Amino acid sequence: MARKILNRRELRAAAEAAERLDEEEDVGMDDEADEGEEQEKPAKKKPAAKRKSRSKEPKEVRLKAFWAVFNQAMKRIALFEFHERTQAEKKAADLTNSQGTPHFVQLVKEIINE
Repeated sequence: MARKILNRRELRAAAEAAERLDEEEDVGMDDEADEGEEQEKPAKKKPAAKRKSRSKEPKEVRLKAFWAVFNQAMKRIALFEFHERTQAEKKAADLTNSQGTPHFVQLVKEIINE
């Protein structure tokens, strides 16, 4: 179904006419209010309170260092504690000699789950 096309000029003219009528009614009420009682002043609005940011606090992530032996395809073969670097290098050398492909040792940091 097709919608009827609205004429914006006619709608605006109607809205302005309605505003003029409201203003005329308000003026008429003001005259009556002045004669009878004192006019009530509108209450002042309080300024809106500022919102606090809802950003999450970043968690402290604890990391532990390890020595890892990797092959040529960056696949981790073995994992050693940080103080066992010599053992990790020895393992890499043994794997390099036995398999014929280069293996190397690299520092790896992993998250500690408590």
